[in-house]
Amino acid sequence: MQGKNQTKAHGRQKMTRWEKNQLLWGWIFILPTMAGLIILNIWPMFQTVYKTFFKTGDFGKGNIFIGGANYVRLIHDTEVWQSLWNTFKYTLLSVPVSIILALVLAVLLNRKMAARSVYRTIFFLPMVAAPAAIAMVWRWLYNTQFGLLNHIFHTKIEWTSNPDIAWISIAIIGIWSAVGYDMILFLSGLQDIPHDYYEAASIDGANGPAVFFKITMPLLSPTIFFVVVTSIIGGLQVFDSIYMIISKSNPALKKTESIVYLFYQYSFTENNKGYGSTIVILLVAVIMLITVIQMKLQKKWVFYN
Repeated sequence: MQGKNQTKAHGRQKMTRWEKNQLLWGWIFILPTMAGLIILNIWPMFQTVYKTFFKTGDFGKGNIFIGGANYVRLIHDTEVWQSLWNTFKYTLLSVPVSIILALVLAVLLNRKMAARSVYRTIFFLPMVAAPAAIAMVWRWLYNTQFGLLNHIFHTKIEWTSNPDIAWISIAIIGIWSAVGYDMILFLSGLQDIPHDYYEAASIDGANGPAVFFKITMPLLSPTIFFVVVTSIIGGLQVFDSIYMIISKSNPALKKTESIVYLFYQYSFTENNKGYGSTIVILLVAVIMLITVIQMKLQKKWVFYN
């Protein structure tokens, strides 16, 4: 009896030819993606950590092992902590404002209205525009002498060269660029909410604000959580707008340069990839810490159906 059971178990474990073919083709299909992840993501991660313990030589050769000297320098480098603070300021301003605006627009454009698709396309266009083109347009808008903003408001504000407001000007560009993408995500989440909830609320006599905060917000919370997490990660990696709008001779550079901008300067301008890699490790640690905190806090306000 026991022998028969073992034979049956062995028969169940043995794969048929069709199953083997399915397994083979499955591996073939995922192999390019796995190769891309290993070559473009995983291997560079190990290389980055490895380089933090070296003073890199020219053309990647002649590296000198210096142990934890780069980390000691990082701890005492005031420029690094200033750039990290600049990055936090940018993120704290751009992320909440862009999410709130995107949510309001999504709610408005989720209703039946004329030319709704046209409005959706217009708001999403900044997301697909080239960063260089966006930077060029905003540089002219912010121009002190000939800029459209100063012309409209009849002012002479130095939008990008005043250290006190330059980071706000950069954050405005980030908000303008991100609103359309966030709006599309919110629209997708809103359209997944069953209309039965709204019909029941209408029967009970609930007004607009009550419906929004008691029904829409809780049911949309998973989408909001996703947008918050990805927006914070994106905000902490801001680089292109600062690099293309704030020049090296700009007096506001030290108050606007982000941690990624500083990494670029050390790694590719000064060719100090060892210290640049150390700066990246700091950024990764900050992003991981913030993301873990968000994952812990989501249990208190995110409601999954």
